[in-house]
Amino acid sequence: MDYEITLLTTMSISILFALALNFVTGLCGQISLGHAAFLGTGAYTSAMMTKASYPFLLTLPFAALTSGILGFFIGLCSLRVRHDFLAITTMGVGFLFVGVVRQQDFLGGEVGISGIPSPGFSRFWFLVFCLFLASLFAFFSLRIKKSWMGKVFESISDDEDVTRSLGINVSHYKIFAFVIGTSVAGVAGALYAHHLRFIGPDSFGFVESVSVLAMVIIGGVGSVWAVSITAAFLSVLPMVFQFVDDYKLLFYSALLFFMMRFSPEGLKGLVEKIKKNRKSKLDKENKNEQKAS
Repeated sequence: MDYEITLLTTMSISILFALALNFVTGLCGQISLGHAAFLGTGAYTSAMMTKASYPFLLTLPFAALTSGILGFFIGLCSLRVRHDFLAITTMGVGFLFVGVVRQQDFLGGEVGISGIPSPGFSRFWFLVFCLFLASLFAFFSLRIKKSWMGKVFESISDDEDVTRSLGINVSHYKIFAFVIGTSVAGVAGALYAHHLRFIGPDSFGFVESVSVLAMVIIGGVGSVWAVSITAAFLSVLPMVFQFVDDYKLLFYSALLFFMMRFSPEGLKGLVEKIKKNRKSKLDKENKNEQKAS
């Protein structure tokens, strides 16, 4: 039973993290190749506070705050750079975070932080808590996507200049997306730290940023349900099959190539294509029946 709880907890945290990136990249169209840095910021904040005898639940707002502040400054950078240049900027933030952590002894340096205190409740209730937070943010993302703000995000993603010409303050919305997406990533990092009870700089490197970006792209950029399913599947795959963990980047690259070749819109597009083909087939059968009658 403990193994199943561990798998489900890992899935829940991965879903929350993937949805955090999807809020920035999927809803607002801002590419982030260093989102693991925000995951790490929240993880280290929560770990350091709990080791200083602060309650776990109290550390979550601070994990969100520190990651959100970092996200705010990255959001300011996004006002001056776009697309590929923004991706390079966020990738640089990811490398900078790992480099800084490695050099700071009070953060554990190369060794990392071990012996992180338990959250204060059983593994089962920790799983329930993780599922609750993932479900809550999924609901929030859906509400935002269907609201007027979601339409603004979609417009910014399609063409910033046209959106700005309509009198919309694009800067405010881009910064808002970054702050929300990075704050939630910080919360996911806090959950991650107390789930594994150990964190190190290698846990938040470029590979993790690419992995979560692959979850968003393979699922379908902007789709809450597809990204959640993909994140759940890809997060436990390395735990079940060792070869996937050993060749993670190769596996994700091959999977991305496959999806780009057969379904550029990811799992979401694949499902919509199947539905469309089935509907077309049913309509054709109905027409044939009407002709026969």
